[in-house]
Amino acid sequence: MKAFTKLLIVGAIGVAFVAFQWSGPTLDPESLKGVRVLVTGASTGIGEQMAYHLAGFGAQVVITARREKVLQQVVEKCQGLGAQKALYVAADMANPSDPERVVQFAVDKLGGLDYLVLNHIGSSPFAMWDGDVEHTRWLMQVNFLSYLQMAKTALPTLEQSSGSIVVVSSLLGKMCSPFMAPYTSTKFALNGFFGTLQHELAMQRSNVSVTITILALIDTDSAMEKVKGFTNIPAWPASEAALHIITSGATRQTESYYPWFWYYGSLIRDWFPYFRDISIRNFYKY
Repeated sequence: MKAFTKLLIVGAIGVAFVAFQWSGPTLDPESLKGVRVLVTGASTGIGEQMAYHLAGFGAQVVITARREKVLQQVVEKCQGLGAQKALYVAADMANPSDPERVVQFAVDKLGGLDYLVLNHIGSSPFAMWDGDVEHTRWLMQVNFLSYLQMAKTALPTLEQSSGSIVVVSSLLGKMCSPFMAPYTSTKFALNGFFGTLQHELAMQRSNVSVTITILALIDTDSAMEKVKGFTNIPAWPASEAALHIITSGATRQTESYYPWFWYYGSLIRDWFPYFRDISIRNFYKY
């Protein structure tokens, strides 16, 4: 009887944990009214959708990407959706001077910063690695080193505002798969660096939180075009992913997954490595 009771308790705890993961934290939209946010990679895809959500919540938003004309269009829509302020600054994160310039622009125009949302990525082919070391070096600057530069520049103002750094990462920074070696290396680097930064800020009793969001395949136009004909992995809506990222940052989670159930995939990744690798390869065509 005691063993059965223990089993019931363990089962109840398991069900409660799954229910918590399913529901996730609740976002209070009022908490985002007037907040000062810099979103990178915001001309299309997830970043664009984040800008629209934030605008609808009445935030003050600065967006950045390379294409100025597209940024203008996104800003105009943000203004129509109710943003207290919507501005853009065109920048190329492959240029080592641009990351710091963008943060300084946002701080100057908004009078400070509450959220730094690091979302931009460089283009990388969906193909087996061809030995191009220079491309990986370039991608490291765009997908990794520029994140560090922006975080370093933003930390003093985020400390003043008890703000947050929100890092958009990927399941490919947790487990390897074919055709994405350079991209995967940048995401592993992001998870490692910002996971370490979380510890160090906590040990310093910093006011700044760091949230790492782990995304599965998202149905952005660029992602769908790359994987077309290569995989049958399901893709998830960019708008929902964007809202998940905002919620995770606003509720100061250390790490979150979208969709939530991929947390369990990440949890068991090292339990059965042989079957894990066979399963991953079966998702791809070659």
